[in-house]
Amino acid sequence: TVIEWDKDDLEALRLLKVDVLGLGMLSCLKRGLDLLRIHYGETPTLPSILMDEGTHESKPVYRMIQRADTLGTFQIESRAQMSMLPRLRPEKFYDLVVEVAIVRPGPIQGRMVHPYLLAREKFRETGIEPTYPAPSPDHGPPDELKQILHKTMGVPLFQEQAMRIAIVAAKFKAAEADKLRRAMATFKRVGTIKFFHEKFINGMVVRGYDMAFAARCFSQIQGFGEYGFPESHAASFANLVYVSCWMKCYYPDVF
Repeated sequence: TVIEWDKDDLEALRLLKVDVLGLGMLSCLKRGLDLLRIHYGETPTLPSILMDEGTHESKPVYRMIQRADTLGTFQIESRAQMSMLPRLRPEKFYDLVVEVAIVRPGPIQGRMVHPYLLAREKFRETGIEPTYPAPSPDHGPPDELKQILHKTMGVPLFQEQAMRIAIVAAKFKAAEADKLRRAMATFKRVGTIKFFHEKFINGMVVRGYDMAFAARCFSQIQGFGEYGFPESHAASFANLVYVSCWMKCYYPDVF
């Protein structure tokens, strides 16, 4: 069934809208798996290839990714991505999730890239995690931001994190945080995100967070603009990043 309605009309009627992407890489991988079966007698599937991620099978794949030998692979073949790979040096699946999300206009405009790389390098060298600002003792647990940001080294990279900060640190209601998400998505076109500025910063300051830190959090959220990635989106793309790199690494003729 095809409904030729505008997405905003669907929203007014409270109908669910789902974006279905047609990705050329899915066709490429399907043909690749067919060639593996025909020429090598191998019958891997996308799920079975992903099951091997994290084992010794994946080490050559990550070595290839770290040296930016990624031409033709999914998402990480652009010049910007290939310059980032030797700096970020992905070595596990979640690193690919971050890689997909971080080389985007939102994180770059929000000045998230350099702080993430610095914190990651420090953690690699010393095992010391970044410090996480905390509210005053009478306003909440000291690790409330750590729970949200520890996977991304203290830097909000994903839309879900921005919404969680608004709910946990600035005490937005869930519905308000969803409006903030919508404002992030239409920031460039509509400019409504400014209406959340005062509430967000005041909400954090009242709870004991430093004003400069609260302002920086909001500017990072604002930097998402139309380009912020949900974590789930980045993870879905990272699946295809890994499988395309696996095929390029182990069966370059097929690839």
